[in-house]
Order: sequence, then structure tokens, then C-alpha cells
Amino acid sequence: MAYVAKDHDAEVIYLGTIGTRPCDIDQLVRKLQAKAKHLVCIYDAGPCGYWLSRDLTKQGQVCWVVAPALIPQKAGDRVKTDRRDAVQWARLMRSGALTPVYVPAVQDEAMRDLRRAREDALHALQTAKFRLKAFLLRHAIRYTGRATWGPAHLRWLSAVVCPTPAQPIVFQADVRAVTEPTDRLQRLDQALHEQVTAWRLCPVVDALQALRGVQFTVAVTTVAALGDLTRCDNPRPLMQYLGLTPSAYSRGERRRQGGLTKTGNTHARRALVEGAWASRDPANVSRHLHLRLETRPKPIQDTSWKAQVRLCKRYRQLSARGKNPHQVVVAMARELVACMWAMAKQVPVTSSIWRLHGPWIERPQGFPGKVPKSIGRGAAPVWGHPRRREEVKNPRASSEAGTRRVHVRWSPTHG
Repeated sequence: MAYVAKDHDAEVIYLGTIGTRPCDIDQLVRKLQAKAKHLVCIYDAGPCGYWLSRDLTKQGQVCWVVAPALIPQKAGDRVKTDRRDAVQWARLMRSGALTPVYVPAVQDEAMRDLRRAREDALHALQTAKFRLKAFLLRHAIRYTGRATWGPAHLRWLSAVVCPTPAQPIVFQADVRAVTEPTDRLQRLDQALHEQVTAWRLCPVVDALQALRGVQFTVAVTTVAALGDLTRCDNPRPLMQYLGLTPSAYSRGERRRQGGLTKTGNTHARRALVEGAWASRDPANVSRHLHLRLETRPKPIQDTSWKAQVRLCKRYRQLSARGKNPHQVVVAMARELVACMWAMAKQVPVTSSIWRLHGPWIERPQGFPGKVPKSIGRGAAPVWGHPRRREEVKNPRASSEAGTRRVHVRWSPTHG
């Protein structure tokens, strides 16, 4: 942990290490408030989550979570210690060279955990099925019908006879390894449908299902990973966060593009790529899509059809140029994000949050109406490192009652 004053010629002070309990954090904040009235507390995103950011925000402090992948590093610096990192991050914070990430609301993070639990159950089910089929294949036990894991296939599995006494033990263990994740997946699916109905972003999830290839699972996965899609002024930051933009290496007049950056949330990127495969077929409204569109308003239906026509036309154009099908689908997934952003702009979402020209930051009860003036002007960091922002005076009042918008310039936006 390091501390530096707002003066640009001030020396960075290393404060050592502290405990991870809330009482230790409160004691440190009180100690540093004696040196500076306003503090900016920063820490890098990691496995500890966002509880520290929320706890300090409730106390009226400013706390940002920094993206570790976007922290500048010297190419020749091969020494890494906690002390060196803390001192370096404090200097980078003061210079405005760090990028904060989007901190989701508590309900949004809970929905993300539920959705990931469902994905883990699905992965366990697929692994168990593969293990059982490999066991049957090794012993030349073949199913003559279609192995769809339906009632007929399960009845056949119950009648399988193994030649040795030890093999039935392994076989029954593999069968139970398939049935248990199946039951768990059904319970999680039911719980996910029930929890989404009470979620503040439920209207966005319902609206996104009007797009072809975007059903309930893809919509929930995307919204749970990104939160409020309208927190950005354009969909380009969302594409960059999902890692759907190609890498580039340019020097002089030479410009070379490489593979995808693959940064950000892998779960949402995979779900979007799976949904983008629907653009291979010509634009049409299938029976399942028609049932989903019946309950959607007319503007959502029009946006869905325009998006479908655009994606299918773009797919044919790229395929005619000889592009690899996988590259074309990734390009469709990138444009699908833009269609989702445009559709989310038409759906009203009620929430008490601030917009900072990029990520939405939740405004808890009791938070001061104005952002401290020290933000963006070399405020005193604790163990953190924010990206310095230039504050714009005279914030305009939001149209929502009880909320206030503070307009600041923030570039680039991460997440």
C-alpha cells in the first residue's frame, strides 16, 4: 500500500501492508483523512470482487477498481514486488494513466453468479456424458438408436450388462454422474427464470430476445456480464470489452490486423458468437421468433427486423469475399452487440446510478451530491490508482427523481 499527495512533485510514501478486515480498512481511512480531506482509493481487479469498493463508496469515499491488463508496464522491468507495484500505481494514478473498470450493482453481480452456476452445471453434465460414452465405446457396447439422452436412451442404459463384476460399479457411477448434473441444471434453469422476472434489467432481457439467435440464455448471459448496455455513448467500448475487435500492428504506412484481442468477459463473447451463427440463413421470421415477437412493442419488432436484414446481408457479403466462416461469424457477433445496444436504448430501465461518460457507477444512499473536487486533480490515493478524469463543473440534474448526473470526460473507457 502506498500514498501520494496531490502535488506533482510530492514523494510517494510506502505504508506497508494492512489486514483485509473491514475494521482494518476503516482504521486506515481515518488515518489518511487526517492528511487529506478527500481520498481516492484504488485497487486492482482480482478474485476478491467488489466488496471493498462498495464498502468505501457507502462511507462516502471514492473507490475505483483498476483493470490489471491496462496498467502500463516497462518492457525491461522484470522485478515485481508488492512494494514496487504500490509505489508505481500511485504514480500512475497521479498522472492519469490508469483505467477503472465497471463495478456492477449487487443484484447484477448476483444474477451473474447464478448464470455462471448454470454454466458450470452444464459443463459438468457435458463432461459426465463424454466420460460415460467413452466407457461404453471402450467395451464395444453400442446403442442402435439415436443417443439423445431421451427416455428410450435412458431405458437402454438401465438394461446394460457388463461382463465383469467390477465394471458395473464404474458404469453406475458414470450414470449417476450424468443424472445429478441434469437435475441440478434443471433447478438452476428454473431459478434463473424466476430471478430474472424480479431483476431491474428484466425489460432489457425481454427486448433482446426479439433478435434472431438471441434466446433467453444468450440474453441473460450478455446482460449479466455487461450490465446496463446504455452506459456507453456508442457500442464500440462494449465490443472492445468483449474482445471482439481485431488486434492491430501499424508502423508508418504499413497496417496489419491480427486475431481477436479476446479481452474482457469470455462467457458473454462465447454466447454472442453462438447466437451469431443464426445469420447464416436468409432473413426470415421463424415460428419460434414469431412467438417471441408477439409480446414485444412495435419499435422493438422493427429494430429486430432491421438487425436481421443487416446481419444476413453482411454475412453474405463477407462470405462472397472468401472470408473464413468463423471470421465472418465473429464479425456478425461484433455487429450483434451494436444491435443489442440500439435495442437497449429503447427500453427504459429504472435505477439510481450515475453516468460517467462510460461506465455506470451505483450511487448508494447517503452519497454526497457532488463528486469531490480533488478527483482528477491529483487527489490523495490510498493503495490505488485511478485514471485521472477532468471534472466538468455545473452538473445537470437528471430527469429521474432522486438521482444526479455528473458529466466528466473519460477516455478510454474499459468495460
